[in-house]
Amino acid sequence: MSSHNFFAGPAVLPEVVVKETAAACLDFTGKGIGIMEISHRSKEFDAVIKSAQTDCLKILGLDKNDYAILFLGGGASTQFMMIPQNFLKTKADYVLTGVWAEKAAKEAKLFGEVNVAATSKEANHNYIPKSWNFHPDSDYVHITTNNTIFGTEWKIDPDTANVPLVADMSSDFLAMRRDFSKYSLIYAGAQKNIGPSGVTLVVIKKEWLEKAGKSGMPTMLNYNTHVKEESLFNTPPTLPIFAVGRTFKWIENMGGLEAIEAHNIKKADTIYNVIDAHTDFYKGAVADAIDRSLMNITWNLPTPELEDKFINEAKQQNMLGLKGHRSVGGIRASVYNACPMASVETLAKFMEDFYKNNK
Repeated sequence: MSSHNFFAGPAVLPEVVVKETAAACLDFTGKGIGIMEISHRSKEFDAVIKSAQTDCLKILGLDKNDYAILFLGGGASTQFMMIPQNFLKTKADYVLTGVWAEKAAKEAKLFGEVNVAATSKEANHNYIPKSWNFHPDSDYVHITTNNTIFGTEWKIDPDTANVPLVADMSSDFLAMRRDFSKYSLIYAGAQKNIGPSGVTLVVIKKEWLEKAGKSGMPTMLNYNTHVKEESLFNTPPTLPIFAVGRTFKWIENMGGLEAIEAHNIKKADTIYNVIDAHTDFYKGAVADAIDRSLMNITWNLPTPELEDKFINEAKQQNMLGLKGHRSVGGIRASVYNACPMASVETLAKFMEDFYKNNK
C-alpha cells in the first residue's frame, strides 16, 4: 500500500511527473543519456528550460515581454538577501506574518531600513493583517503569501499603490488564481508545490530590472546577470528544472489554475469541516476562517499526549508527515497541489474515527 504524504516539504509530487523524471534520468535524449548527464548548454536542455519558462508565463497569464522567469540555486533563503541587495536603496516595507517573513526582514535590515508595515506576531501569527502602514516612497513591499508553520494565507493581494510588490510564494505558488501582474517579483522554492528541492523560481518584472543592482555587488547576486543569460550564467540545477517543467505541463493538463484552485478548496474544506464539526476536540490554529491556508492545515488536540497518539496511529495507517512544526507543535496536514483527494478523504475519515474513540 502506498503512503499518504502530508509532509510540508519536500512534498508530494504528481505521480506522472515522478515517472517522467525517473525515465528521463535513464534516457532523456533517446541515445541512452539521462537528464542528469546532459550538458546545460545542449540544444536538448535549452528546449527544456525554454519550455518551462513559456509554460510558467502562460499559467500565470503574463507576457514574456513584461516578465522574465529565472531558475536559480540557493533556495528562497538566498532571495531573502538577494532582493534587498538589488532593490533596497533607502527603505522597504515588510508584512510579518510568520517565521519566514521575519527571516526575510532580518536579511533586508543588512542593506537598509525596514519598516514593519504590519505584524501578527502578538497573536502567534494566527491571522493575516487587514490593515498596514505602507510608505509611498518605499522601494518595495514584501509579503509571504502562505505560512507553512501557522497555516495562514493571503487570499486578497494588498493594494500597494505604485510601490512594487514582492512576494515569497514558496508554499502556495500556483495553488490558486491571483492577479500576478500586481507583482514586481515573485519567488518560490520549488520543493513545496512545483517540484523537487534544489531550484528556486523567480518571476521578475522586466521594467523593475532597471533598478536592480548596486555598484560593486557580486555578479552572481545581480538579477540582471541571470535575466541576460536566461538562467544559464552558471550551471543550473538541470534535473529539478526538468521536473518543474513537467509539473507545469501537469497543471495545464489538469485545467490550469482555475481547476487547481477548485480542487485545492475541496481538499482543504474536507479537513476543515471535520475540525469545525468537533471544536471541543479539534482546535483550529487560525483565528479567522478567511485566513485559513489551502495548503497547510494546522490544529491542536486537547493534550500533547493525544496529539502524539494521533500522529502514531495515523502512521500505522500510512499517513505520514502530520507532526506540526517543531516550533509550535500540534498537527499539520500539508495538502499541496499534488496531494490526491483520496489521501485527504483517508485523513478525514481517520479524524472522525479518532474523535469517536478518544473524545
